Amino acid sequence: MRATQNDELLFQLPMLALRGLVLFPDMMLHFDVGRKKSIEALNAAMADEQKIFLVSQQDIRVDDPSENQLYKVGVVAKIRQILRMPNDNVRVLVEGLFRARWDRVVRDRPFFLADVEELPDRRAQDEVYASALIAEVQDAFDVYANLTNKLPPDVIMNVIAAQDPGYTADFIASNIMLRLEDKQSILEERHPFKRLEKLIVLLRRENEVLGVERQIHEKVHEQIDKNQREYYLREQLRAISSELSEGENPQEEAEQYKEKIKALHLNDEVADKLLKEADRLYKMPFGSHEATVVRTYLDTCLELPWNKATKENFDLDAARKVLDRDHYGLEKVKERILELLAVRKLTQGVGGQILCLVGPPGVGKTSIARSIAKATGRKYARVSLGGVRDESDIRGHRKTYIGAMPGRIIDAVRQAGSSNAMILLDEVDKLGSDYRGDPTSALLEVLDGEQNYAFRDHYIEVPFDLSNVLFLTTANDAQAIPAPLYDRMEVIPLGSYTHEEKFAIAKKYLIPKQLKKHGLNSRLCRMQDAAIHLMIDGYTREAGVRTLERTIASICRKCAKRIASGEVKSVSVTKAAAAELLGPQKFKTEDVRHKDEVGVVNGLAWTSVGGETMPVEVAVLDGSGRLELTGSLGDVMKESARAAVSYIRAHWSELQVDHEFYKNKDIHIHVPEGAIPKDGPSAGITIATALVSALTDTPVKGDLAMTGEITLRGRVLPIGGLKEKTMAAFTHGMKTVIIPAENEPDLEEVSEQVKSAIRFIPAETLDTVLKNALISRPAIHPTKSKPADGPATAEVIPDLPHSRAGLVTERGM
Repeated sequence: MRATQNDELLFQLPMLALRGLVLFPDMMLHFDVGRKKSIEALNAAMADEQKIFLVSQQDIRVDDPSENQLYKVGVVAKIRQILRMPNDNVRVLVEGLFRARWDRVVRDRPFFLADVEELPDRRAQDEVYASALIAEVQDAFDVYANLTNKLPPDVIMNVIAAQDPGYTADFIASNIMLRLEDKQSILEERHPFKRLEKLIVLLRRENEVLGVERQIHEKVHEQIDKNQREYYLREQLRAISSELSEGENPQEEAEQYKEKIKALHLNDEVADKLLKEADRLYKMPFGSHEATVVRTYLDTCLELPWNKATKENFDLDAARKVLDRDHYGLEKVKERILELLAVRKLTQGVGGQILCLVGPPGVGKTSIARSIAKATGRKYARVSLGGVRDESDIRGHRKTYIGAMPGRIIDAVRQAGSSNAMILLDEVDKLGSDYRGDPTSALLEVLDGEQNYAFRDHYIEVPFDLSNVLFLTTANDAQAIPAPLYDRMEVIPLGSYTHEEKFAIAKKYLIPKQLKKHGLNSRLCRMQDAAIHLMIDGYTREAGVRTLERTIASICRKCAKRIASGEVKSVSVTKAAAAELLGPQKFKTEDVRHKDEVGVVNGLAWTSVGGETMPVEVAVLDGSGRLELTGSLGDVMKESARAAVSYIRAHWSELQVDHEFYKNKDIHIHVPEGAIPKDGPSAGITIATALVSALTDTPVKGDLAMTGEITLRGRVLPIGGLKEKTMAAFTHGMKTVIIPAENEPDLEEVSEQVKSAIRFIPAETLDTVLKNALISRPAIHPTKSKPADGPATAEVIPDLPHSRAGLVTERGM
């Protein structure tokens, strides 16, 4: 202990953090020390004057607390005894000397060394009030001692004989069960009277709680006696029923279960577990609740397809015919399924595969699962994971709980009735998590081919082999799937349908399906091709065909009404008739954004339902150089706008822009549909082109769209989601699309119809973008900052929908 220069009451002492304990002055305390920092503090104290400052930590769960996680007030103690224990632990006996408060931690390694200031008790001169307080606290303590029956007699005698207010409060607080915060509150109170007042309140609260606990204990004891009496009565009733040969015989039922278990020829671990449960049932009285639990458990286990499997179809030609008959397009999915069949045909030993179909709603992810099951000859079961938040939904509940049941995976296998079924895990990206557990983590074992051969459900409690199950998962957004789960699946992206694909799907699948559903046929209701094209272009704008199917169903309902009422005998739906039945068109073929305008550029965005065009508008106003961004833009798009402004300021001469525009002009950048959040790293060249157009009063081609990000030097960086974005450009009638030069290889995935209708211009720098986007403007001179040829820098973050990087938004540029 060392006093500082200006204060005799300030010491430097080793400081030790107590976990869940509070020491009071003049009290002895035993505790074990295992943390390395605490042992170092004890060694330092023993090397000096055997004095140490003990302070409680605020959160007992923290293993290595910082100074901010320690209470300020503690007790300076004298180390009386140290015993070395096994496992490098130390048992310490200390005696509290006086209250103290640490002002500053001098260092925290290898132990806490702190400046400590003594906190003496304040004087209490009113002896009458002191006597009254002591008497009151003694009465409350007497009630507490009677309720607990756990206090040693010497503690009770010391409280009865106590006369000093401060010591009485400290002694009682150190010997009763109080929360850590309550004990710390008493320790921090320096005035003896206030300390006793706090203790009286705490004792009365504890007495009320203990009183209620005693009442509950007495009720439980009475209930146990009642249950024992009922048990004896039931035993007598069972004996009487057995003598009269009435009711079922549990022994015979248990023997029947044993015969069923042996007939399944299970492995030793499973058979032993089920036979053990049957033996328990044999010894239970008839009608008991526990017997019902055991029966339900055995019935569930026996219903599982332990050794049942369907014969798998390895005929590739037949499988191809089934897939082509049920679904139009989806070539990548079909090829992957045929590859799987081919490998299994050659090896006969490959375990279950996990495929994940990722794409916007309505493109056929869920419906193709039945076709795959049919093509492969497997049984089919579907598990909907949307909104699942409880881990027990995947792994099941313990069978001892009321209402326990197996998890959805085991239940799906039971429904399928085959150990090599095809199970569809629908909407895997919409799993949630809360205090009941994380179902995503529970799926890791299910979807891991290296360990799902011994999957343990909490309900059945024995391993079940899932390695032969073909798992197929679906998701709208791959970014919403956690990385560990994503890593266990083979992702197959599904893009948007083109107009021709939608037309073929409607004519071949949707119209026959809806006609049959509404009691019609091709003779009663015939839809002409022009009407189908009108429905696709004028009433739907989506990545899939769900809205198109609803539109067809609407026409079928109206036709069915006319036929059923006797108004007509048959209906031929022409283009004009379709327009009359459906009302005004929701979408126009000719878009006003095709006009050549100043400060308006068509951008391309990726959304969860496919691609979309997104115009960027810029207005230049007289002002003081303020930049305003509207349209619910995210941080990435805001940064792109600022980067575009900086690029123009740096190249004002080549772009022939007013050198002082950032001082005397206000720039307003707006992206329409402000209620929809927008973000993503692919709007840089769109914003920059709109800015240059507005600042130079040069129109931009209305039938041109673009996507790409820029750097401050004018490089055009690659983007993701090119297939969906180009589909959006095609749908909206764009003739030209500017893309980053590094995205040229991605054009192989773009539909041939889109490539034949759109001219793609690869751009390495913003100069190329401006030359092709602006209609009539001065020539763009090469800039000094044009980047040298070389690979893309590490700052590129593609926003491909199935990329693990990027932002999750409702609409991403």
